[in-house]
Amino acid sequence: MQSGYRAPRRLLQCTGWRCSSALLLLFAAALVQAAVPTAVVRTKPAQQRTVLVMGDSLSAAYGLAPSQGWVALTGTRLARDKPGWRLVNASISGETSAGGAARVVREVVLHRPAVVVIALGSNDGLRGLPLRQTRTNLARMIGAAHGIGAKVLLVGMRMPPNYGAAYTREFERSFPQLAQRFDTALLPFLLEPIARDRNAFQEDTLHPVAGVQPALRDHVWKALAPLLE
Repeated sequence: MQSGYRAPRRLLQCTGWRCSSALLLLFAAALVQAAVPTAVVRTKPAQQRTVLVMGDSLSAAYGLAPSQGWVALTGTRLARDKPGWRLVNASISGETSAGGAARVVREVVLHRPAVVVIALGSNDGLRGLPLRQTRTNLARMIGAAHGIGAKVLLVGMRMPPNYGAAYTREFERSFPQLAQRFDTALLPFLLEPIARDRNAFQEDTLHPVAGVQPALRDHVWKALAPLLE
């Protein structure tokens, strides 16, 4: 897991999905730059910085009160430990990477985040969607964040072997591949602290219960905190 953040590498000699993703990253960055009025950039208060979280039901506190979710708990810690920072949760239950890619430009232009947490892909994997499509969508989101100069924390997931070992393996590898190619910070597996504990999940076996949300907050915070310096 990368603890810091560096500017994107030069996107040269790309092939396959990597080439498509690289071009989409540049295109997304250009869209954001075109969408942001100069006056907005100049008048944003220098002391106010935003962490924007774009995720699915795991980040939207599905089945819980919104205040119980790991994102809200992270916002509380942020306000306490990092004065001048705030958190905006733009997560939507059921969201796929395509949905995130479709609305990312609007979200980053609206909130002007300094850090974007991208926690999408779970629903793609559960539906067995093509991995090239998922990677391309996530690359577009990274490009939109980089387009306004934001740092990115990419949050990975793992899938049960419903669609075969090869799909499961490639799904998991997608996140570190993207993080390495586009120089983002990486949390390899959101549910790492609780994944082996059946009691940590609601009856649907997919969504964590309220009692383990602080553990998820602490897990994410280890990767997020270095980006707030």
